[in-house]
Parts: sequence; C-alpha cells; structure tokens
Amino acid sequence: MIELRGLRVVYHARTPDERVALDDVDLTLPDGSFTVVVGTNGAGKSTLLNAIAGSARSAAGRVLVDAIDVTDWPVHRRAGLAARVFQDPMVGTAAALTIEENLALAHRRGRRRGLRLAIDAARRSRYRELLAPFGLGLEDRLRSPAGLLSGGQRQVLALVMATLSRPAVLLLDEHTAALDPRIAGLVMAATAEVVAAEHLTTLMITHNMQQALDHGDRLLMMDAGRIRLDLDAAARRDLTVADLVKRFGTQADHLLLQAG
Repeated sequence: MIELRGLRVVYHARTPDERVALDDVDLTLPDGSFTVVVGTNGAGKSTLLNAIAGSARSAAGRVLVDAIDVTDWPVHRRAGLAARVFQDPMVGTAAALTIEENLALAHRRGRRRGLRLAIDAARRSRYRELLAPFGLGLEDRLRSPAGLLSGGQRQVLALVMATLSRPAVLLLDEHTAALDPRIAGLVMAATAEVVAAEHLTTLMITHNMQQALDHGDRLLMMDAGRIRLDLDAAARRDLTVADLVKRFGTQADHLLLQAG
C-alpha cells in the first residue's frame, strides 16, 4: 500500500517564481489498485509520481510504502519499491545493451550490482516467455541491442523491465503518448493484463480521456497541485468523455483538446 500524508512539494522555494507543485496531498493506493490520474499541464501529475519515486523532495508531509516511511530515501534506494515507465521510450532502456541485458539489469533493480549480468538458459527462457505475448518478435531478438528497436518495441521492453521484479508500485508517466495509435493500444492492453496478472499497485498519468475511462479502477483529476476529484470504479463506470467534459467543466475541456 502507498500512502501520501499531507505531501507538499515546492519548486524554487522562497523566490519570486515559487510554485507549489503539490499542495497538502493525501492519497492512499491500496494493494493491487490501478489508479489513473488526469489533469492539464502543471496540475501536479508528474510531481506526484516524482514524489513517490523520490526525484521530487517534499517540503512537508510523508511518503509511506507498505507502512515504511521512505520520505527521506533517495531515488536509488527506492528503486526496488517503485518502478517507472516514462513517456519517452528511449528513457527506460539502455540502447547499447541487448534486450536480454536490459532485462537482466531490471531483474537486479534495487539490489547491489556487480560488473557482470549473469544470463543463463533458464533466465533466457523466462525472458522469451515474458516477451512472446506482445507479438512483436522481441523474444527472438534477445541478443539485439535495444537501440535497434522501434519506439513501440522499446516501450514494450521498458514495461516488461518495470514489472519484472513486481515492484511495490508501478508508475506510468504517459507511457503511450509518444506511440502511434496501434502500438499505443497494444501497449495499453498489455499494461492492463500485466497489472491484473501480477496484482500490481499502479498509478498512471494520461492525457487521453478515453484511456482514463477504459482502464483502471479509480480516476483522479488534479489541478493546481491538489486532487480535485476522486472517482471509484462504480462512479466512473457509465461515464463517457462527453460526460467528463460536462461534469468537470473547463478543466476536462482542456484535457479533451490535449488528447486531440
């Protein structure tokens, strides 16, 4: 379970351009929950993920992961608890390493790393099993450098890497936004399947309002560093994008325009 208690993040503190990115946010993500976050640019969505991952320092409040206070833990110490897939497919994978070396590196996330990534036959077989369902042929290219893959293929690899060691929380930062519609749909479907199969606690940012309605079991809308709306699965079930625009007013209208 992930808990944020009175979390406050301020950028450029005590300067003329001081900006409150998170303003006294309280949020609990139960084990196995899949929460989707929407909001316009600057609403605080990415800062929310950064605060959980450890890359945004809090001015006040606490971050707890499975009842462990990790507020003061640096990013590398939280790596074994929080895994993240970014919008840019190039960020989550190492271009110079092969597919199997990337996966082996992810397998060791949060552990002490030696100089050698041991990959035996059993592990290679496991990697093939994980990649085969995507239908992109990655299971037959384990020794190909990740830099030779398309953006969609690299994002699939990044997703598998992020979920390989069953993190306490999976953070998805608009991870389909840079992909073409067909690959985005494939990656999103695979995401939902992996999250459900592994019972992963997941927090996903998206600007795609239809995607926000189709996936997850909870929908949050953020604005000016605060959670303005929190809908559970029952409250969200019969909503359409048009309903969101009507219910959330100007904020959702901006989101609809951004989703294009």
